[in-house]
Amino acid sequence: MAGTTVRLSEETRAIVKELAGKTNESMQDVLAKAVESYRREQFWRETNQAYAEMRANPEEWKEYQDELRLWENTLMDGLEDEPYDLSDQT
Repeated sequence: MAGTTVRLSEETRAIVKELAGKTNESMQDVLAKAVESYRREQFWRETNQAYAEMRANPEEWKEYQDELRLWENTLMDGLEDEPYDLSDQT
């Protein structure tokens, strides 16, 4: 595995080390999970901001709602005649 040195404050390093001990994971794994969690948080923050901006524009929001209605009409388009067996789900 390629590596890069990252400088952490002593406080952050101690927290990561404590978490690694509690979860029986490496410090690298704890940091990787923390970064992934932060990435996801940022994604949803940006998504929510984009929806808020779209909602603030009545024309854009109406266009979005109209498109959603079109998609909702296709959800079961022709599938109502197909058997659906929940036991197939794994």
